Amino acid sequence: MYFNSEKMENTIGRLAEKTPEVGETVSGLLVKKAFTYQIMALDDIHVFSQLSTTNISQRITIAYTGAFGVLKHRLKQIFESVESLPDEESEGRAFGVHERLTVKYESEKHISLHWRSDPISDMVSDSVVALVLNIGREIPKVAVESEEATKTEEENNYKAEKVIHALLVSLFGENGKLVISVDGNVAHLDKQSGNVESKNESLKERVRVAFQRIQNAVKPIPLSVS
Repeated sequence: MYFNSEKMENTIGRLAEKTPEVGETVSGLLVKKAFTYQIMALDDIHVFSQLSTTNISQRITIAYTGAFGVLKHRLKQIFESVESLPDEESEGRAFGVHERLTVKYESEKHISLHWRSDPISDMVSDSVVALVLNIGREIPKVAVESEEATKTEEENNYKAEKVIHALLVSLFGENGKLVISVDGNVAHLDKQSGNVESKNESLKERVRVAFQRIQNAVKPIPLSVS
C-alpha cells in the first residue's frame, strides 16, 4: 500500500515580505518542526526557531621565506581581486583576496591566512595554501641556480677552452689548437673571436661550423634569477 501525502512549506520572515514571480527562485533554509515545514532566511533562524547560527573564523600559519611582494604578484596572476589592506600588526603588509581571505606577513619565515569559513572561502584558502607551498619548493631550486650562476666567467671560459681544445683535437688531430691542417689544407682559428682563415673555403666552413657548435654545447646558458 502506498500513501502519498502532500507537504506544504510556509515561507515566513523576510522571505514572505515579497511575493515571488512565476518561475522565480526562492532561496532559504528549510526548517522542520513537528509536522510543519517552514522556509526562512538565514538571518531569521533565531527569530522563528530555537536554532542558532555561528561564524567560524579560521587562521593558519605557513612557513614562507620568500619575498612578500612575490607572493602577492603570483596571487594576482590567479585571482582577479588582490588588494592591499592596512594592518598594524603586520606593519601594513597584508592583502585581501576577493574580500574573503586575508594574507598577513608575520615574520621573515612565516605568513598567516585568515578567513571566515564557508564553502567558497575554504576553496580560496586551499588554493592560496597550495600556491605558497609550491613557491616554497621553488625557493631552494632558485637558490642553487643562483649559486651556480655566480661562477666567475674566467672559470667557465677555462673549462670551455679545455673542452673545445679536446674536441678540436679529436676532429682535426693534435695540431687542432690554433692551426688546423687537413689533407694539406691549413686553417687558422682564433679561439677568442671564432674567426677562421683558410684558402680552402670548404675547410674554413667546416672549422667555423664545428667551433660554433662546440661553443654552443659547452658554454652555459645564462640563468636569470628574478
